[in-house]
Amino acid sequence: MPSKDSLKIGMAQIAPVWLDKKATLEKIKAAIVEAGTQACELLVFGEALLPGYPFWVALTNGAAFNSSVQKELHAHYINNAVQIEKGDLDELCLLAKQYQLAIYIGIIERAKNRGGHSLYCSLVYINEQGIIKSVHRKLQPTYEERLTWAAGDGNGLRVHPLKKFTLGGLNCWENWMPLTRAALYGQGENLHIAVWPGSSSNTLDITKFIAKESRSFVVSVSSLMQTSDFPSTTPHLEKILAQAPPILANGGSCIAGPDGEWVVPPIINKEGVFVHEIHFNRVLEERQNFDPSGHYARPDVTQLTLNRNRQSVLTIVEDE
Repeated sequence: MPSKDSLKIGMAQIAPVWLDKKATLEKIKAAIVEAGTQACELLVFGEALLPGYPFWVALTNGAAFNSSVQKELHAHYINNAVQIEKGDLDELCLLAKQYQLAIYIGIIERAKNRGGHSLYCSLVYINEQGIIKSVHRKLQPTYEERLTWAAGDGNGLRVHPLKKFTLGGLNCWENWMPLTRAALYGQGENLHIAVWPGSSSNTLDITKFIAKESRSFVVSVSSLMQTSDFPSTTPHLEKILAQAPPILANGGSCIAGPDGEWVVPPIINKEGVFVHEIHFNRVLEERQNFDPSGHYARPDVTQLTLNRNRQSVLTIVEDE
């Protein structure tokens, strides 16, 4: 059994059954069972894994206005997006509870409180009791992502206790946003989760940088994607394949320690659940000479304000 000072982490570097919510959920459930049988205490999946990253936008002239191709693909994406309020993640929560396993998973969320027709790249935290504790909607979709994802808010910028660790997480290029990182540091984060659609070019530098800056463990988890992962039922598949390279996402999942050095170097082009145990005392050792929100901070000079209100266009006031 792992000690109270350690945490056994699983990195689920898998490919979705692209844009197929039901089939991708089956792969995710299998990964949870695999991690659970290995006594993992935390399992992390990549960004937008359920039901997949919008690779078509860059491959099919996604900025074309009033394009029937883009409209049909977007509608297909919405139909396979996750509606938390309707129970789309209930089976994952049950498995988390069964195996006493906390989970971070990247989803495409069809947000009910924003009308139910726009999509958000969200990072969901399910605790070891199977309870969804936060849903963080990506603050700023990156470049072509803005053609299919809406901008999120600060409601999900929260940290969570797990044994001696304090966990927080961000989506992809949010990890490059200094103030967003600082908002998690200020809440006591010492295990940072960074999720990515899948590229070692992303995880190679930023993972070690965040670890060094925050004196925390950083777990970066990416998905995989090859042209063989595009189902035949994908709308306009021939147009997507005409421009797609054989490998769209090569993984790159990895772990850096609080000293900024590799604990697990980036894992390339391998699918599976990769398990490693980390030890909390390493955080305390590296905070001796630098603590960005503690003894090395100057709140009398600089401070950050975090707005965690869930944004919506509608406030309903009714008579009782």
